[in-house]
Amino acid sequence: MPSPLDPAAQDPVTALLGQGGALARALPGYEERADQLAMAHAVADALSRRRYLIAEAGTGTGKTLAYLVPAVLSGRKVVVSTATKTLQEQIWFKDLPLLQRHCGLELSAAYLKGRANYLCLARYEKFARAPTFPAREEAAHWPIIAAWARRTETGDRSELDLPDQYGAWRELSATGETCLGRDCDRYEDCFVTRARALAGQADVVLVNHHLFFADLAMRTSRAGVEVLPAYDAVVFDEAHALEETATEYFGLQVSSYRVEELCRDAGRAVGDRPDLAAMMKEQTAGILHAGERFFAALAERLRAAGGRAQRAFPARGRAGARPEEDLRVPLSEAILEPLAGEQQRLDGALEELRGLLAEAEAPALVQLARRAAELRVELGAVTALNERSRVYFGELRGRGAFLRAAPIDVAEELVDRLYRRVDTVVFTSATLAAQGRFDFFRRQVGLAPEFEVEEARYPGPFDYRRQAALVVPQDLPEPASPAFGEASARAIEELTAITGGRAFVLCTSSRAMRQLREACRHLPYRLLLQGELPKHRLVAQFRAEPSVLFATQSFWEGVDVPGEALSLVVIDKLPFAPPGDPVVQARLEALAQEGRDGFSELQVPAAALSLRQGFGRLIRSAADRGIVAILDRRLLTKGYGRSFLASLPPAPLLRTIADARRWWEAG
Repeated sequence: MPSPLDPAAQDPVTALLGQGGALARALPGYEERADQLAMAHAVADALSRRRYLIAEAGTGTGKTLAYLVPAVLSGRKVVVSTATKTLQEQIWFKDLPLLQRHCGLELSAAYLKGRANYLCLARYEKFARAPTFPAREEAAHWPIIAAWARRTETGDRSELDLPDQYGAWRELSATGETCLGRDCDRYEDCFVTRARALAGQADVVLVNHHLFFADLAMRTSRAGVEVLPAYDAVVFDEAHALEETATEYFGLQVSSYRVEELCRDAGRAVGDRPDLAAMMKEQTAGILHAGERFFAALAERLRAAGGRAQRAFPARGRAGARPEEDLRVPLSEAILEPLAGEQQRLDGALEELRGLLAEAEAPALVQLARRAAELRVELGAVTALNERSRVYFGELRGRGAFLRAAPIDVAEELVDRLYRRVDTVVFTSATLAAQGRFDFFRRQVGLAPEFEVEEARYPGPFDYRRQAALVVPQDLPEPASPAFGEASARAIEELTAITGGRAFVLCTSSRAMRQLREACRHLPYRLLLQGELPKHRLVAQFRAEPSVLFATQSFWEGVDVPGEALSLVVIDKLPFAPPGDPVVQARLEALAQEGRDGFSELQVPAAALSLRQGFGRLIRSAADRGIVAILDRRLLTKGYGRSFLASLPPAPLLRTIADARRWWEAG
């Protein structure tokens, strides 16, 4: 009779992840994680019984293997979607090879990226005939790109060491809008076609949320443009980011960039046709002129409206911040009516191009006609302001101007587009429960009470009562006080003196980040500022010597600095989303119309989950120890502070920096 520890006597999940299992034999010093094994069994159950599962898994649980192992064992085709590149690369380069090479698990997997990450052979060939670059220094990369293009097997841009902002890449790649799909002469050779074919044969397909929802939004459009193959089940890791990503892709967007790209592609399409080039140049010049006038007038009206509101509501990230020069303003008849003449001229120029090319035989010209027609329709739709289920707003970002219509609630879209087609979905993240419940997350993603959904929480192995302390200095002024900035800088100076630097200062606005960095310029540590260097280089410098890093939203999550290099996380304010943000405001108004309290049902739980993300930067291993300081005394003085505290890990709560020093020194 086999021993209970004999893997042959165990279920397949335990045989891989349990004590004495394949993973234990492959990794010296491996210790079974009870929460990981329990979560893996819950995922396996959801996959076999074709159900939905929400699984919150605290840092250190090992949730990636907890869903990968049952996904591979299920015999079903599973798409795994994540929010961050860091996690994608961990799964692709570490976790899947571990299961395949060291645990003897037979699997086939594919890694799909957005279309713009791949070299477009058709566009490359046209560009190569007469390369032109938006900046002179970009030309130095061309010989490297050309040599790579001749030998690459994947066409994946990541094989090249190109700057992130390499402008010419948009001429070498295609988007869902510019791709010709099956009408392209290079369709069979296309790197995207080949990647999709590999994905079609794979058991597990790894994507990111942006690609997943872009594909979901256009699956009913032209054949050949969708990227993901048919799938049986979906695992959403970092599922707390789903609502924001779905909102982006289930809406409409018309921008100055789209007009410019249409005209640039039109010129390229007839570059080898001298008989058409002059005509096209004249036609696109009219569109460009009309577009410039319309979007310039729009930008002027948006700035004026933002000024009347006495503030520019920043286009928000997950922690509620982006640079102040970015602006979102609700659209209204008062903003749009004065633009009617300019809009009519742009509409007419687009219709003229559409009519000119509608009967063309060349697929590239037919596609241009379709794009011009779509721009006309979407411009009319986003300025009509007539769908009560959408929120309409204008946005200024960088040098671009945007008109957007976003769904107020993505729940119905998710039900119609995803849940009615797929019977198994797993949602997991370290932060899904607000005040210990999943009600808020379920409302966000459309899992109404009538949906049969399994729920589970796995706290993970860390002992927050011993490893971490939460300090909320009660003597600081409230954030609205003019004295808050100076008092916060003094608090940061005192706190970093306790830990010898080694601190993240996470801010809820770019302005606060810059002001605090300037106010703390005399600290005796290396000071780093988000945006001065690429993220990976900032993290590398932070690890190299005791430092203080000032950052906003991109460091609130997805950053892993285990060990004593990070011993202190300072959060300036509770990360409430700006109430004047058009999407937030529309959702608050929708709740009010239902007789519900938007502050307690939307703003507080959303901010509480963001706060948990920030808190989660601190403890990344069982050996870590440190302090989280939240400089917002409302956590102690306001009734809603209890909701925030109930959502945070169970670390001891301290009320003075002196108490924090004593806690630190006692360790």
